[in-house]
Order: sequence, then C-alpha cells, then structure tokens
Amino acid sequence: MAENSQKTAAELFEFLDGLGISHSTKQHEPVFTVAESLWLRDLVPGGHTKNLFVKDKKDQYFVLTVEESAVVDLKSVHKTIGAASRVSFGRPEKMLEYLGVVPGSVTVFGAINDTDRQVTFVLDSDLLKNELVNAHPLSNDQTTTIASGDLIRFLEATGHAPLVLKVSE
Repeated sequence: MAENSQKTAAELFEFLDGLGISHSTKQHEPVFTVAESLWLRDLVPGGHTKNLFVKDKKDQYFVLTVEESAVVDLKSVHKTIGAASRVSFGRPEKMLEYLGVVPGSVTVFGAINDTDRQVTFVLDSDLLKNELVNAHPLSNDQTTTIASGDLIRFLEATGHAPLVLKVSE
C-alpha cells in the first residue's frame, strides 16, 4: 500500500459514522506505552487495549488486541492463533505499510489501512467482556471508545474476520 493512501483518524471516524457505529474520542498527549497512559483511566471508561504486531516465520502478520494488563506468552500464543511458528514482533516498516501506524501507535483500527488483508486481527475474549473498548485511532495522541460488539462490526466492514480467542494468560 502506498503511504499516501493511508487513512487518517478523521477518515476512520467517517468510516465508523458510515457504519452507524457510535464512538467518542479523547485528545491527549502522545502515549507510547500502557504505563504512560494509565492516567487516562479516570477520564475514559471501558477496557483499555494493548496491541501487539507480530509475525511468524512464514511472514504471516497478526495484531493481538488484549486488555492493557494482560500477559501474552509469545512462546506459545502461535498455537492458539494458528501461526505457522513461534511469533516475533513485526518490523516497523511492515507496521507502517500494512496498518499505517508507527511503533507506539499499533491499534486494531489499523485494519482500515490493511486493504490487502495481510494481517489477521485477534481479539482476546477477555477484552470483549467489557461493554466499551478503547484504542488509538491511528495515532497515539487520541483514544477512541466504541462498544465491543461494534469493534467486531468495524473489523468485518474492513474485510477482516477477527479471531476471538483466549490469548492472554
């Protein structure tokens, strides 16, 4: 995908609006880690996400979206998600190419930029127990809240059939 065809947060919001998906977004200072974003908990209700961009040895890419405090065992998660081998973190260049984001901004909303469906999106079943889910809308200086069921609808509308699996420990 050419960089100039990557969607912006505004285009993501238009896409959500077109699907009739209710969403709200809070602007804030850029946050690069879960630890840096903890102060947002009192301002933004719902489950907060941690997103891991990983790949297997056959260059199959995955975004694992879990609750922010969840632990994911990278030595064994490949068995759960159907990867060909143990997974490792994907390169920043591929993250930008497929998701339109840079390290520190990985998000399930990156699916809007993965028009060639190079990435499998995996949602942790524990995360979806939350009525509301929060994720960065393609940049780490905002947090967008949507209903957990609407997150699945969003992914399906981008042409991705999300895997809902127990990937956290």
